[in-house]
Amino acid sequence: MALTLLAAAGCASTEKHEGTGEYVDDSVITTKVKALLFDEPNLRSGEINVETFKGVVQLSGFVNSKADINKAVEIVRSVKGVESVKNDMRLK
Repeated sequence: MALTLLAAAGCASTEKHEGTGEYVDDSVITTKVKALLFDEPNLRSGEINVETFKGVVQLSGFVNSKADINKAVEIVRSVKGVESVKNDMRLK
């Protein structure tokens, strides 16, 4: 029983580190966001970086217009599991 508790504690998350389940959830969110950005014809998804940590998606990179920034943020917010969006995208 002590071994089970020790193993479970090893998978727990902290403020700066994700647990195993959270890592999987975040990678799924990142994949979904990247796919949706790729499917958007007006966005150059290759120039938008996506990172997710504990449901918070951070977007960075360069886009052509403020409308592109707004569209990317709107797409991210539509993904299930996204807690919030940090927008670090810049205009070219």
